[in-house]
Amino acid sequence: MSKATSFDIAYRAGVSQSTVSRALRNSPLVNEETRQKVQAIAQELNYKVDKHASSLRTQQSDTIALLLFEDPTNDDSLINPFFLSMLGSITRACAQKGYDLLVSFQQLSDDWHADFEDSKKADGLILLGYGDFVDYEDKLLKLSEQNTHFIRWGAQVKNDKIISVGCDNFHGGYQVTEHVIKNGRTKFAFLGDASSHSPEFLDRYHGFCQALTDNKLSVNSELQVDAFSVEESGYQAACQLLEKGIEFDAIFGASDLIAIGAMRALQEHGIKIPEQVAVVGFDDIAVASFTIPGLTTAKQDTTLAGNLLVDNLIALIQGETPETVLMPTKLIVRKSCGS
Repeated sequence: MSKATSFDIAYRAGVSQSTVSRALRNSPLVNEETRQKVQAIAQELNYKVDKHASSLRTQQSDTIALLLFEDPTNDDSLINPFFLSMLGSITRACAQKGYDLLVSFQQLSDDWHADFEDSKKADGLILLGYGDFVDYEDKLLKLSEQNTHFIRWGAQVKNDKIISVGCDNFHGGYQVTEHVIKNGRTKFAFLGDASSHSPEFLDRYHGFCQALTDNKLSVNSELQVDAFSVEESGYQAACQLLEKGIEFDAIFGASDLIAIGAMRALQEHGIKIPEQVAVVGFDDIAVASFTIPGLTTAKQDTTLAGNLLVDNLIALIQGETPETVLMPTKLIVRKSCGS
């Protein structure tokens, strides 16, 4: 008995062969009823997709490249723990859509387009992390000029051709700060780079400042100390803050890692959390619930983020024009802010 082909499925389902191909890849271009019908017939006929033949026909690799930026970390992974969670979500989303995932680091080459899409190793790129955004934005503009299929995680970019999936950092910063204000704190410090080099941290800082202003509290620029998203940087920033000798009763860490480093510095200086100083972070990485006390934070939904990144990239690959998505945050209350 000869092996079933996609044409056999198309005949049985009463659709075109291209519709069968899309349905078997879980393409959003095929409605749910047709997709289920085609997949049921394929299962009945014991049909297996020949990926090599499919790639030759479509001139696509059915592969997505995920490019990570190397972060300084406490281990050898060089991956921010927040992105490790998102990596799992992206991997599952790709598998559900019938795509393979190629994972690499952004610093391996200065020409991402030639390395991946031009060489047919991948149909499109997902970008996680960026280091200094001022330098990174030039690379994004180059990718856009070359008509590369790519989507990125992060703050919204002014260029409409650059599609992003990101978090509403302003609202998250506002939400966490307001919660601590309601717990009676009035003198706030902010640890994190509040500049165009770190647009996500900057948006969180703006939300932080707006919450203080709306609650008739002053923003003291002397209580803002630059830090990037590792524990050691948060630790050093908190030590600098303490050296200033300016009174404060709350710290907003621009990321959970910064906040966790700050907590260590406070505890080493004999400062009780939250009795003397409340501490909050941003991200809700796994370790945030295991700190002592547990860290109050703004949660970013990495499962939803992974699905949106993959869905929007596949839409781009298939000729659609998805829009930038801004996800809401969720306040996660633990003991580090007093309630």
